[in-house]
Amino acid sequence: MRWSALVVCLVAGFMTLLDVSIVNVALPSIRSGLDASDSQIQLIVAGYSLAFGIVLVPAGRLGDALSRKVVFCIGLVVFTASSALAGAASDPGWLAAARILQGIGGGLINPQVSGFIQNMFRGDERARAFGLFGATVGISTAIGPLLGGVLVTLGGDENGWRYVFFVNVPVGIVALVLALRWLPRSERGPRESLDPVGTLLFGAATFLVLFPLVEGTGGESLSSRPWWVAGVALALLALFAVWERGWARSGRATLVDLTLVRVRSYMLGLGLGTLYFAGFTSIFLVLTLYLQNGLGYSAFEAGLTQMPFALGSAVAAVVGGRLVTRYGRALVVGGLVLVIVGLVGIDLLVPHLSNRVGLSLAPLLAVAGFGGGLVISPNVTISLSEVDVRHAGAGGGMLQTAQRVGSAIGVALVLAQFFSRLAVDGDYAESMSLALRTTIGFVVGALLLGVADLVTSRRR
Repeated sequence: MRWSALVVCLVAGFMTLLDVSIVNVALPSIRSGLDASDSQIQLIVAGYSLAFGIVLVPAGRLGDALSRKVVFCIGLVVFTASSALAGAASDPGWLAAARILQGIGGGLINPQVSGFIQNMFRGDERARAFGLFGATVGISTAIGPLLGGVLVTLGGDENGWRYVFFVNVPVGIVALVLALRWLPRSERGPRESLDPVGTLLFGAATFLVLFPLVEGTGGESLSSRPWWVAGVALALLALFAVWERGWARSGRATLVDLTLVRVRSYMLGLGLGTLYFAGFTSIFLVLTLYLQNGLGYSAFEAGLTQMPFALGSAVAAVVGGRLVTRYGRALVVGGLVLVIVGLVGIDLLVPHLSNRVGLSLAPLLAVAGFGGGLVISPNVTISLSEVDVRHAGAGGGMLQTAQRVGSAIGVALVLAQFFSRLAVDGDYAESMSLALRTTIGFVVGALLLGVADLVTSRRR
């Protein structure tokens, strides 16, 4: 029954993470079908990411304090219903509002997944379960453009984008029925305060951190974004820390377990995951722009080109889940090296390609994908290995929030560089190479953290 429950969690997690990337290939048809402006398109994309990122930690805390099953099912209802509303949208404002609701639903669901895994599994089984979860994260991100391209092709320019949202409805309904049947009930402990002030402070700070990063999703100049809000965000985070300490001294449960700051494996994993996702998420955006806008590939062809990454990631994530308890952080370091090798190879190869680009890039994308599969799930397993299962939801929520922030930072910087270089001479290959070097820099940063962890672990 535990593995059946895990399947439900992974299906729901896949569906919500897929919607981060699947909508990108549908944007041209959304623009023409709803006569949407650039700012409205931006809100449709950014609204989901903002809502998703803001809800993660409070939702994890809510699941820890009350019932993961209840919060998970509420999230499924919200996500499924809002997907139907998005598919039925008749104007851009309607679609943007539905996307924000989708983000809230996704944010409610995802922290419960890591919480359920922490509660239901132990030892090697937990590592394998996280391996499957890591495969889900990698595949959902990489396969989004392909699935979006298929649905847009099937539905045509007028209705294809609607299929991108409607496909979630039957999947969500089935997942909800199975969740009610298979997910374990939470053990009833003493009722805990939900820390409403801490939740508001953290939510506001998260919004202000993410807003300038996702506000320019079209690749506008970084200097034109409202960076001043970052100062307000830092002030709110400082106030949040002060509030949490006072709340903890009163004997009540805090939104974030403050003792996590002293858990070395958790903090290193959080930093490593943030840097890796800053590079990982950006790869698919610049590759899609290069293939579709630069080479004239269809949405389906561009998505198909990226399949080797998804397949390599899926295989490695399952393997990594079985090996992480034996090799620990060394496995993550090896994965990061493979990602760097694959991306450097693509950077060196792209300027010299003139035909059969997809086939030429396939082996290198497979190498990078295999390396990525050895990073995501083993890093989560190691990061949460010393976290009390009672705080697994909030701990997992913090990890995913850091991943979302990392993704937003990477996308903002990489797209700005891509379009800035493109404006010089319109060379898509050179623009992609420049952007890839930035993603490689982020992955190298993650590698340095992993190596530092290995070195200090051996000394200890």
